[in-house]
Amino acid sequence: MAIKLGSTTGWMKSSRSTGNGACVEVKSPAVESVVVRDSKDPQGPVLTFSPEAWSSFVTDVDRGSFTIG
Repeated sequence: MAIKLGSTTGWMKSSRSTGNGACVEVKSPAVESVVVRDSKDPQGPVLTFSPEAWSSFVTDVDRGSFTIG
């Protein structure tokens, strides 16, 4: 997913979403933060990450560092 720090003010659905309703949305309203939420609960809580922490997380996901199950 390509977001531009400080310029992505609207929520973007993850490019890895499969259409099953289990989606993550992300935006970056400020250059120092990336904000993430569950698309099923748009009024619910959000998580805020530094750009460095978000980039590290995405890299680890791409590498398969996490297992589900």
